[in-house]
Amino acid sequence: MKTTWQDQLHQLLNCDLKTLYPLARSMQRKLYFFVGPTNSGKTYRAMQELKSADCGIYLAPLRLLALEGYETLKKEDIPVSLVTGEEQIFNEDASHVCSTIEMIDFNMDVDVAVIDEIQMLDDVDRGWAWVNAIIGTPANKIIMTGSVNALDAVKKIAEYLGEELEVVRFKRKNELQLLEHQTNLRDLEKGTALIAFSRKDVLMYKQKLQKYHKVSVIYGNLSPEVRRDEARRFRHGESDILIATDAIAMGLNLPIKTILFTTCEKFDGVSRRLISPNEIVQIAGRAGRYGHHEEGFIGATSKKTLEHVHELFKMPIKTIKPPFKVKASSDQIEAIASHLQTKSLTKVLKFFADNMYFSGPFVAANIGSMITASLIVDEKFNLKLQDKYMLSQAPMTTKSPLIKQAYEVYINSVLKNRVVRYKPSITVPKTAKTQKDLLLVEDEVKKISLYLWLAYKLPELFPDSIKARMTRDSLNKFIENSLKNNIKFENEQTPYNKKKSESPRKYGQSKGKEFRGKRRRES
Repeated sequence: MKTTWQDQLHQLLNCDLKTLYPLARSMQRKLYFFVGPTNSGKTYRAMQELKSADCGIYLAPLRLLALEGYETLKKEDIPVSLVTGEEQIFNEDASHVCSTIEMIDFNMDVDVAVIDEIQMLDDVDRGWAWVNAIIGTPANKIIMTGSVNALDAVKKIAEYLGEELEVVRFKRKNELQLLEHQTNLRDLEKGTALIAFSRKDVLMYKQKLQKYHKVSVIYGNLSPEVRRDEARRFRHGESDILIATDAIAMGLNLPIKTILFTTCEKFDGVSRRLISPNEIVQIAGRAGRYGHHEEGFIGATSKKTLEHVHELFKMPIKTIKPPFKVKASSDQIEAIASHLQTKSLTKVLKFFADNMYFSGPFVAANIGSMITASLIVDEKFNLKLQDKYMLSQAPMTTKSPLIKQAYEVYINSVLKNRVVRYKPSITVPKTAKTQKDLLLVEDEVKKISLYLWLAYKLPELFPDSIKARMTRDSLNKFIENSLKNNIKFENEQTPYNKKKSESPRKYGQSKGKEFRGKRRRES
């Protein structure tokens, strides 16, 4: 009987996700969930299992964590390779691999796989990578680590797979105490971390406190290398106060005694809102690092914020519920485009999200950043669909004019099959005097990350990875040195500091001055 166009489309749009990973299905896998709060030793135990395996892989949520795992294994003379989107260190004799989760090789079987921070499967933009890893990692023993709010989700996915799941529970190794009174900035003790929720506020508090304290800062726009150096300074006592965003909630083990919230409001990309109980518990758990302090303390710098902290900390954390988001694969993109007879990636992605059906507790979803990028790549009519899909997954943001301009240049190079050399977009002064100076250098580092990601995908068109890494090292050193010095605080609006709404949503509700150095145009 002849298969009709409608029948073919129906088959395409009905997917049993587990069948996409035949190697994993051919193995007798057993799933383990090491579940517990921050500072409970669950990740340490998982890494011990990994070290004792004949071969294994560590799947990290951050490049910073992948690098730390790599260095930990190297110190114990375990042959290991590092694979991230912008950095690869291959060892021909490697028995182990440390990788960011998006870079997993589903065709490499191992004895043990550690999937870290499994609660990230609920992340709007990246959750698909954890879903794929649970279902498709070809390992005899899959060890997931994470918080209790992911337990039901892991059970449901294990049930869908028909695989045995063993839950191993961990308890926090020391106590957390809520402070009864607000803490004045004049009374900060060594080992205190102030939590703000924007780069602007972090640097503002740095300016206030650096007259009296040695200060380290950590925020999301800093590269992993700089964050690591700032953490090292705090860990080794070169600074006594840490000021950070919620970037410290994952991936950095620091000897923090007390965490003080300067606010309980954050801008989430849409509007200001109160942070959730899940967020406050994840951040607060960083206080009282086991082996450094007998207990940890949680407080705030104002009475109003302290009241919010007490209220939120005592609320139950929100359990992750299905359906779990699944991103389109390259094969699905090609097949849908063929059926729709279109070269528009935007149309294909929207059709996928609206019409794709998955067996089990999953739902087709689009990633906001991919939709944004697809609108840009679709302007290039002669660009191949597979290239559009690849480019739409590149680490870029349209919030930065510098990065967006570089992205468009790189797209044109792929379109014309033309070699593109890495060229700095800015001339760096001796030191950053203002936040704007610092921001442009941070953006240049992110532009290098974009170049290195493309160099991994298309090495023949982006051959300057060595030069790009050397420049990145130099710029990171510049940022590190600048953060040790006084940076002028200006009440200015930047691409990362949009005007916010007057009042925050409750939990559950849903052109500046020129840079001091010369700015170059991409060519």
